[in-house]
Amino acid sequence: MPIPTDLVFELQRRLGYAPPERILSTVLREVFPGRIAVVSSFGAESAVLLHLVAAVDPGTPILFVDTGRHFPETLEYRDRLAAHLALRDVRSVGPTAQEVARLDPGLSRAAWDPDGCCAFRKTAPLQCALAGCDAWISGRKRFQASTRFDLPVFEADDSHVKVNPLASWSANDIATYVARHHLPPHPLVAQGYPSIGCAPCTSIVASGEDPRAGRWRGFEKTECGIHLPLTTEKQSNP
Repeated sequence: MPIPTDLVFELQRRLGYAPPERILSTVLREVFPGRIAVVSSFGAESAVLLHLVAAVDPGTPILFVDTGRHFPETLEYRDRLAAHLALRDVRSVGPTAQEVARLDPGLSRAAWDPDGCCAFRKTAPLQCALAGCDAWISGRKRFQASTRFDLPVFEADDSHVKVNPLASWSANDIATYVARHHLPPHPLVAQGYPSIGCAPCTSIVASGEDPRAGRWRGFEKTECGIHLPLTTEKQSNP
């Protein structure tokens, strides 16, 4: 059932300009208790949102979409950061071995159909994992790309409310928070990866480039699959 637009509007009116701590406390404890999860890539800036969530409730479900194509450093960072923050409910979700064999038998789909690859490796597994939730929390921020410059704190996402508590934060806000709380960095950031996704679709970003310029180079694609509508055709046709 689609989320009522008036609910999203009311949440945006009440909390659209509130600090992340208040946003998270309200949605986790009052508005969607037991019916909300965090979706985290355990990427370059993920530590900030996860630290904020842990301060409210370290038992909040954290969904990590394990596509099977991540950098080994990302998987190691996921485990290290989860332990560092004492997160109690980190769940890895992803495609089955049978789905991979049917939809990407040569493990080359990312090179010729990145949207289709994201659809079955990311979007479909996440939709299944969110089946029992009314809302989910994202770490997206407006400064990350021109396509996100008007990102609201609350938005409708089919049958869920999507919450972006860090939408208004700048790169300096992120860096300051990381330093203040001594949060461990993703090891690939120092190697020139300010935005980290699956290994086949992520490249080093040159000085002066958009932080997400290294994602899906050579394609018009600019967003992760979980922020795109599910496409049945791309799931079913390898």
